Amino acid sequence: MNKISIIIPIYNEAETIRSVLLYLENVISKKIPYEVIVVDGGSTDGSLEQINISDKIQCITSEKGRAKQMNAGAKRATGTILYFLHCDSFPPQDFDLLIEKEINKGNQAGCFRMKFDLKHPLLSICQWFTRFNHKSCRGGDQSLFVCKKLFDSIIGFDENCIIYEDNEIIERLYAKKQFVVIPHYLITSARKHKQNGVWKLQYHFGVIHLKKRMGHSINSLQEYYNRNII
Repeated sequence: MNKISIIIPIYNEAETIRSVLLYLENVISKKIPYEVIVVDGGSTDGSLEQINISDKIQCITSEKGRAKQMNAGAKRATGTILYFLHCDSFPPQDFDLLIEKEINKGNQAGCFRMKFDLKHPLLSICQWFTRFNHKSCRGGDQSLFVCKKLFDSIIGFDENCIIYEDNEIIERLYAKKQFVVIPHYLITSARKHKQNGVWKLQYHFGVIHLKKRMGHSINSLQEYYNRNII
């Protein structure tokens, strides 16, 4: 029988982590075994005090860095399916069964379509493109499921990636011809767009993607991100 391990990396997310954990308890089908692994990167805001919700949830600590934290969660996981989820993203009802259905069809990795929790014309366009199964339409906010065996075979996330770690592993999964987009919607927070401004943030994200395509180093992408994005 399949078991799904839901892995959520956090750093100073006291205001968000409890709400997503409660939400998951309400929407997961509980028809297949599951576990939730919260991977803390050294929070100092009381995030860990918000996690004790059910015996299905465990918390581990890791060196800060989303790629490192997600790899640490994958090492701890006992499931046959890994599901990486940002702490401000909310998957659809019975998401575990939707994922298992794709796994049983032979699709070893994939994500959901995505909608933002903010109405804005530019965000409406961006979220519309998430229905297409092409790597240029992908991002970590859509979440990621992958069979544990496949994840291990590609050696997980690249821990050299301080940013862009989701896109980097997704590119490798596409190269393996193992990616599907489930036609159900995950809702993700637009809080970073609110902090930075929608047009400004999407511009800078576009520059980062272009820099990556042009062969810029991860350090170059990180420096650009640090200069321009809150």
